[in-house]
Amino acid sequence: MIEVVGHRYRFRDLRLPPVVADALLPALLLLNVVTTRAPRELPVAAALTAALALPLVWRRRAPRAVFGAVAAAAFAQWLMDVPLPADVALLVALYTVAAHADRRGTLIAAAVAEGGALVACLSWATDGAFLTPFVAVTAMVVAAAVLGVNVRTTRAYLAAVEERAARLERERDQRARLAAAEERARITREMHDIVTHNLSVMVALTDAAVYAQHRAPDRATAAMHQVSETGRQALTDMRRSLGILRADEPDGGAGAERHPLPGIAQLEALAGQMGAAGLPTRVEVHGEHDHVPATAQLTVYRLVQEALTNSLKHTPVGTHARVRVRCSTGAGTGEGTGAGTAVGAGTVTVDVTDSGSGPPVATPAGHGIPGMRERAAAYGGTLEAGPLPGGGWGVRTRLFLGSGAGASA
Repeated sequence: MIEVVGHRYRFRDLRLPPVVADALLPALLLLNVVTTRAPRELPVAAALTAALALPLVWRRRAPRAVFGAVAAAAFAQWLMDVPLPADVALLVALYTVAAHADRRGTLIAAAVAEGGALVACLSWATDGAFLTPFVAVTAMVVAAAVLGVNVRTTRAYLAAVEERAARLERERDQRARLAAAEERARITREMHDIVTHNLSVMVALTDAAVYAQHRAPDRATAAMHQVSETGRQALTDMRRSLGILRADEPDGGAGAERHPLPGIAQLEALAGQMGAAGLPTRVEVHGEHDHVPATAQLTVYRLVQEALTNSLKHTPVGTHARVRVRCSTGAGTGEGTGAGTAVGAGTVTVDVTDSGSGPPVATPAGHGIPGMRERAAAYGGTLEAGPLPGGGWGVRTRLFLGSGAGASA
């Protein structure tokens, strides 16, 4: 096909189909014998040429069978003592065997071709000059075999390269799917914590406002203001988690800037929010938390938030809660978490207890305590949740800051 580009011509895909290319040599050999042989020699020469050359049309489909057919025709030609240019067909058939068959088949075909070269040179050498034509024909036999082997090796190498590229592409796609699944799981955990906590607080505050609207209107108004603020906080947290804050929003993204990423410092505000919703909560933070990474602080906040939300939803009125966070910068052990690993980069221990009369009921969706365990596992820790000896319910975990996992928090 010829493509015209400006005043230049570009040739594209000028390769002939394999069958047409394989038929060219037999056609040329037959044309040669028809135009060069005397009329009395033509029938025999043309028949032998056809027997030698025509099988080459199928050489790619059945290389061994074609080589056998050409070798048999060459042997018949030697018996009839008729030298022909079509003997080159044996070299082409040998090349095809070497390019498509295994090493054993190539060696057998080369030995047959070399034997034919030997008997041909012995029969047709003129003036007793045997060595020179034999060396020349042997060189052509070796060249045909070596060229075919090189083609087979190159083809196998290219196939291996293509297979490796395809495998790497599949692995890349699989890694992308795994990353997407992990991101979906992270967003699911975030959405569960945000929505469950804020809706639970809003429901509790709304119930309190309804109860107090006639007896204490001021308290009802304050509760509704708290509901509004909680709703705005939930929207901001969801926008941040989903990554959809844009500069063209009405507030230009300022809503997110007013609420920094939750961390240990925001636990007091969380306790105040829970207290306003009906669960008085005391927070104790021991040790310096400034060295704790932001992602680990977010994990601590979400763990405390989920535990307090469960206590708010599933414990009777009058229950109070206690949150203790201990930050350690020195070496620690995995006691209490089942980790059993010394850690020198620091640990954060989180204890959340309540005075309820029974254990919180598991969330129907299964994202409560299992989600908390996933967050703790991201930092090499395990989560313990269960009834306390003196009554109530407790949640305890220890995060190992040197685990390098926190990406999924």
